[in-house]
Amino acid sequence: MGMNSKQRVQQSLGHQLPDKVPVDFGSTTVTGIHIRMVEKLRDHYGLEKRPVKLTEPYQMLGEIDAELQQLMGIDAIGLSPPDNMFGFSSTGWKEFQTFWGQEILVPELFNTRLDENGDLLIYPEGDMKAHPSAKMPKTGFFFDAIIRQDPIVESLLDPKDNLEEFRPVSEQDLNYWKDQINSIKGSDKAVVANFGGTGIGDIALVPAPFLKHPKGIRDITEWYMSLVLRPDYIRTVFDKQSDIAVGNLKKLAAIAGNTIDVLYVCGTDFGTQDSTFCSPETFDDLWLPYYRKINDWVHANTTWKTFKHSCGAVETLISHFIEAGFDILNPVQITAKGMDPVRLKEKYGNQVVFWGGGIDTQHVLSFGTIHDVRNQVLRQCEILSKNGGFVFTTVHNIQANVPVENVISMIQALREFNR
Repeated sequence: MGMNSKQRVQQSLGHQLPDKVPVDFGSTTVTGIHIRMVEKLRDHYGLEKRPVKLTEPYQMLGEIDAELQQLMGIDAIGLSPPDNMFGFSSTGWKEFQTFWGQEILVPELFNTRLDENGDLLIYPEGDMKAHPSAKMPKTGFFFDAIIRQDPIVESLLDPKDNLEEFRPVSEQDLNYWKDQINSIKGSDKAVVANFGGTGIGDIALVPAPFLKHPKGIRDITEWYMSLVLRPDYIRTVFDKQSDIAVGNLKKLAAIAGNTIDVLYVCGTDFGTQDSTFCSPETFDDLWLPYYRKINDWVHANTTWKTFKHSCGAVETLISHFIEAGFDILNPVQITAKGMDPVRLKEKYGNQVVFWGGGIDTQHVLSFGTIHDVRNQVLRQCEILSKNGGFVFTTVHNIQANVPVENVISMIQALREFNR
């Protein structure tokens, strides 16, 4: 008999060959599918016609329910925090029509209005009395953060202001996580937990689209400059944040135990298409000690594997990610400079799990033919699955306007490889 999904992923996480390549779509906010594509896939497979739920409004990701998981051969499911990137929960649903004419279900506090240009504004905590924290252009398919940086007075800068969102986990949140854990106990899927609070320096979080009045350094450009101009400030923020994170993980581990397999630690991007945002030396100085604090605690006290997301040309940082204690690298952007999959597998394949790199989303999946898609999927699986240590997913989320026939070709090619 073959393995179930959980065993398949665990085998690959242990750098051993599973019965077939495990697959993830939707367990994290960086392995998801745009809500428009989810609807197209449901139509292709002849599933019930109904509005798709918007599970992650910032990137407009749709729910991949159990029916679609089965049809796509998905092996991993995710646990998400109670509040989304705009600071409100999905406790109820209402209908909403998108710019592209799709009828979807959005959380009750998904409150929006159009600005003078016809772009869509959204509000932190759903509070329309606050300043909007993100905008979707009328020709767009997801939101961009609105920078709400107060004028910086150097003498008044306080690292505590950049820690406002990093707080000890509440009893209410612990009860939420207990319910989440209980809901997936006995599942034969691998479980990826996004508990939150561990995203050190994640540039998506710096503008704090979930806070009504974010304080501290909240402008992205100013944050990057602060890595050089205010390193002591950054270290203080990271040191305190990682202390809070470990304290929260102690309580969460007592609830979750071995039910979960992977901890999503952070989505902090370090790469551009052809370079990195910082040198390896800067990474070692500003990030590595605090990542290691979190990862060391996880490895000493749980069976979980830790997940690091970083787009771009990060080959020069991979050994540093490994030294920081990360077990998993995503999305494995194979078209970025220095990210040749053959070399990556040969050099790092026995030290880190490649969770991604199954197909290039910028060019092949979006603009190639079905034959281009098939050929790349087969090649990537051949390279990255050798001796285990590979979970198939695309290089970041599948976007809105990808031809659905290309996505189907990808799924069929993966099945072909696994046969």
